[in-house]
Amino acid sequence: MFVDHAKIYVRAGEGGNGCVAFRREKYVPRGGPSGGDGGNGGSIYFRSTPHLNTLLPFKYRQHFKAGRGAHGSGGKRHGKDGADLVIEVPVGTQVYNEANGQLLFDLDKDGQVELAAKGGHGGRGNAAFATATNQAPRKFECGQPGEEATLILELKILADVGIVGYPNAGKSTLISVMSSAKPKIAGYPFTTLTPNLGAVSYGEYSSFVVADIPGLIEGAHNGSGLGYQFLRHVERTRLLVHLVDVSDSGEKDPVRAVETIRKELQLYNAALREKPEIITASKIDVANPGKLKRLYLYCQRERLLFQKVSAVTGEGMKELKDAVVQHLGVKGD
Repeated sequence: MFVDHAKIYVRAGEGGNGCVAFRREKYVPRGGPSGGDGGNGGSIYFRSTPHLNTLLPFKYRQHFKAGRGAHGSGGKRHGKDGADLVIEVPVGTQVYNEANGQLLFDLDKDGQVELAAKGGHGGRGNAAFATATNQAPRKFECGQPGEEATLILELKILADVGIVGYPNAGKSTLISVMSSAKPKIAGYPFTTLTPNLGAVSYGEYSSFVVADIPGLIEGAHNGSGLGYQFLRHVERTRLLVHLVDVSDSGEKDPVRAVETIRKELQLYNAALREKPEIITASKIDVANPGKLKRLYLYCQRERLLFQKVSAVTGEGMKELKDAVVQHLGVKGD
């Protein structure tokens, strides 16, 4: 199951209390104070890992607490520090503070570590308060509480190319042919309910990652269809492949379909309109000539890159890969 949103509660460990104690050995006159300090509480960290690709684990566990520090004891023995807790999340996870909506950090690199909640400091024992004028202090400090917060986790998948378009435009079929991904493919709308990732080989040593974004429709930014819950994944991509079904069973007006999706992207995030895109006519093996020509002329007029493909026959697949690689700057052999 793909989960890209979660809410969790984190609480760092409390510091241990300091100790009040005095040396009372038979042969140690005027032994003095010997209370040790409490240990520091454990902290909570986030660490990004490529071994996870969903926030599903946080559906079953929402509370995380680090170990508390041990109390100090006599003989100037300090308490043991509490154990730190490291929470692993997928690469591409953003962490927000629920209270104010502030973005705390963006774990977009493999192995990135960020401090989520700092453990409380251990309190000092009475030995730390001994002075020349106060040689038998009975003062000590309690351990400080650890930081706590309710956090929102949002996963934005990392991909070089995002495939967008209306439902049933052929996105899942295209990514299954371009890469080794095996998404669900069926002849009804909204077959794809979660983003699919696939690595596309180019040449002998190079590749790029493609993401199949679930189908968008007019009003998606307001919650229509599958809504805007997956549009966040488009923000990470460097290039968009905008798929348009030009067969008789596709949209009646391919130009309106293109403009509708582009408008939805802009309404969600204006910066997406500036992202480079390749308008790609799909299902050209059964294309309606009128639709194909209308889309081509529109791209010429708007100075948009245009490609045409058939995932069934393979026609145009090499040309599409070449166009993608040219924009990504991927080197082949």
